[in-house]
Amino acid sequence: MTDNTCTQCGYEHVVINRKSNGQRLCSSCFKDSIEKKVLKTIRKNKLVTKGDKVLVGLSGGKDSVALVNILNILKEKGIIELEAITIDEGISGYREEGVRIAKDVAKRLNVKHHIVSFDEKYDFTLDKIMEAQKGKDDHQHACTFCGVFRRQLFNQVARDVNASKIATGHNLDDETQSIVMNYLEGNIHNMVRIGYKTEARDEHFTPKIKPLREIPEKEIGLYVLESGFEVHFDGCPYAHESFRMEIGDFIRELNLKHPTIMYSTLNNFEKIKPAIKKEYDKKHVVPNGTCEVCGEPASQSICKSCKFLEKIHNELLNDGNQNG
Repeated sequence: MTDNTCTQCGYEHVVINRKSNGQRLCSSCFKDSIEKKVLKTIRKNKLVTKGDKVLVGLSGGKDSVALVNILNILKEKGIIELEAITIDEGISGYREEGVRIAKDVAKRLNVKHHIVSFDEKYDFTLDKIMEAQKGKDDHQHACTFCGVFRRQLFNQVARDVNASKIATGHNLDDETQSIVMNYLEGNIHNMVRIGYKTEARDEHFTPKIKPLREIPEKEIGLYVLESGFEVHFDGCPYAHESFRMEIGDFIRELNLKHPTIMYSTLNNFEKIKPAIKKEYDKKHVVPNGTCEVCGEPASQSICKSCKFLEKIHNELLNDGNQNG
């Protein structure tokens, strides 16, 4: 068997050579291996059960397109109901293409599609937020605002459509970065929440699942291309400022010399996580309450989203007065 031969079926057109396990696969066997692994992850970790209604985040990027395509297998078998949500944060020159592709993918797969924008919901875009942040002493990164508002919109739409699960496209690279980043920052609160699924604290929260958690980013990119999907490969223009990007570059460089490093990081974290979580839970009890302003679930009297909304509206108002 030559280096150009698929180790699975013998076909002489290899699209990937997996250095982590020595597999060489043709397009058909590669796509089959990805789908089988993701479906196995779902079964093994009981991420969905028959009759679940899953709301999948569909940005138009490779991860979300791969995820909705694989979850659609379960929909076609009658195991789950499936709907998709695209959140338009209002990033000029970036998000428009993702929304267009998301629409096309949802139409191709016959998946009901919801599009929600920051502008319609909050009366501002992420671009406007960051413009108002310029020169401020308490300047915060775009990801800080974006993450809070996106999570709130995911949860609200999930409740509106009676979804029992929210599925996100976090891949192996994402999870490895989160583990390393939170360890370096000493952020145990976020670290204990890393996992295949996030359980709902109460009826206001919809559980979140990560079916792609064991799939490397590069393989997801190849999977969507070999599956004939157009995807939005451009990265968010605000992401280059983040600490996560630096961690990602470090891990990718390490992975070149040690092809199994991301798998071992994830697997070893899963071994020690129960002990970390047990110790953390002894000292920290997250209160189940609701925000006094918006009524959404919150661990404090006013949720982070409402605090940000007040801050942003004040900044936008001040900028408007100064420019006027």
